[in-house]
Amino acid sequence: MTFSVHGTAVARGIAIGRAVVVGSGRADVAHYFIQPAQVESEIERVRVGRNAVIEEIHRLQQTITQMGPKEAPHELSALLDVHLMLLQDEELISGVKHWITERLYNAEWALTTQLEVLSRQFDDMEDDYLRERKADLEQVAERILRYMKGMGSPVAQPPASRRKTQQDLLLDDSVDVPLVLVAHDLSPADMLQFKQSVFAGFVTDVGGRTSHTAIVARSMDIPAVVGARSASQLVRQDDWVVVDGDGGVMIVDPSPIILAEYGFKQRQAELERGRLNRLRHTPAVTLDGEKVELVANIEMPEDAEGAVKAGAVGVGLFRSEFLFMGRKGDLPDEEEQYRAYCKAIEGMQGLPVTIRTVDVGADKPLDDSRRDAAHLNPALGLRAIRWSLAEPEMFRTQLRAILRAAAHGKVNMLVPMLAHAREIRQTLSLVDFARAELDNRGVPYGSVPIGAMIEVPAAALQVRTFLKYFDFLSIGTNDLIQYTLAIDRADESVAHLYDPCHPAVLRLVADTIAECRRQGKPVSVCGEMAGDTQFTKLLLGLGLRSFSMHPAQILAVKQEVLRSDTSRLVAWAQQVVDAEDPALALLA
Repeated sequence: MTFSVHGTAVARGIAIGRAVVVGSGRADVAHYFIQPAQVESEIERVRVGRNAVIEEIHRLQQTITQMGPKEAPHELSALLDVHLMLLQDEELISGVKHWITERLYNAEWALTTQLEVLSRQFDDMEDDYLRERKADLEQVAERILRYMKGMGSPVAQPPASRRKTQQDLLLDDSVDVPLVLVAHDLSPADMLQFKQSVFAGFVTDVGGRTSHTAIVARSMDIPAVVGARSASQLVRQDDWVVVDGDGGVMIVDPSPIILAEYGFKQRQAELERGRLNRLRHTPAVTLDGEKVELVANIEMPEDAEGAVKAGAVGVGLFRSEFLFMGRKGDLPDEEEQYRAYCKAIEGMQGLPVTIRTVDVGADKPLDDSRRDAAHLNPALGLRAIRWSLAEPEMFRTQLRAILRAAAHGKVNMLVPMLAHAREIRQTLSLVDFARAELDNRGVPYGSVPIGAMIEVPAAALQVRTFLKYFDFLSIGTNDLIQYTLAIDRADESVAHLYDPCHPAVLRLVADTIAECRRQGKPVSVCGEMAGDTQFTKLLLGLGLRSFSMHPAQILAVKQEVLRSDTSRLVAWAQQVVDAEDPALALLA
């Protein structure tokens, strides 16, 4: 039966495919696709695990026969009989084989997927006794999984080319069925693993428009909906689904008419994408001759190549924290960081690269295990530059790596979440310390302009002080909106209050741009507003000439730039900022 699940649209487009459901309760089970040659060995892993559980039950039954009725009541023996019956159930066995053979799921994933399929069948049973056997089925599956985890055979490991982390969902190129990922939640580290995948789109139960999961989704340029509440419980494995990244809705088991409608929308979007691709090599210059810099936000060094292909004239934000995340506390040393930064510089082919110092905390924890740490509000806690200053040795290691990489190309350094003059002085002092350390070691390094992010209202209100110390500024609108409006941007329950058009937000953005222009200092916007075409003309009218966004958004923004006359936008932009309801004025 067709039904829809509504959430927040975070990445535009239409995706149609089979659902791959990863519920929050199965986080400890590895998920990855296998090679066709591994099918038999994966089936054998399940068979060995099942046989081990059967042997265990037989041993228990033998023990029970030696006990009296008080020590081993009849119910216990009956329960073991039920478990044996379930272990030998043909639907369980054939189902697991199906997922391994047809979908190339690894053994654990195939078992948990078939468990979910059978669990739903139990839920639909009218007989109370049979319905309650679902718990027995889950116990049987968990016991098989435990035995599989304990096996020392090398076939229990993912292929060497695959990541071996939990929730590993990297896909094999041989899988050509369109797939849509439906999950309770995805960490930023999880999202990075999907960059080379063949997922056509994804949906999560939680998250907001500017949660980091959403941001990375846009960088992947695939349709995505977050904050869809109980999507991972409502959707069944292998259901056909449509993800409408424009409307913020997922349609489950769509009718032929709905499929045809969304198929048409999909083709229209592809045609529009083709038209935009023709602008790739066109300079971003307005109708009145104003040159505009369109640069890219990237997460990993290998993203640089895609940024160049998208027409970016540099990297405006290299989120270095992704080098630090999901490593179980084993942080990258100076050499590893140095090589990563050099790889990004090389990938940009001589174009400038702005590296932001590590920005962890809130929705970007160092490790998944620390996501639920006991902080009343992580967004207001020890994050970004506060964390770096609290770990000066780690921070100096990163600073040395950035300085060394600057010897190989044009590098800028960007410092996040500064709010106090003493933080500024402490940060710049550590940069000087890092240079001195390199001098003492005789290691070459380059000249690095240093900039600050304006993402805390306190920073925007003292922008003149910031410009005394820094070579350039970059406005991080995601956090600026969050902190100005006191809204957790990762919380879907308050997502409707997250408003880039709020008068206070626009005033802070406008004043920052104006002061930078007065003092002749470069300023950019690197938050999501930069890649949102509804704000392109407004930002141009306010004087912005540098937009930093995900590569997938560059061509659409460039099209708006080419159609704009900034001389006619100045007065209108000021009217929007001064309006009581800027959202309405923006449409005027």
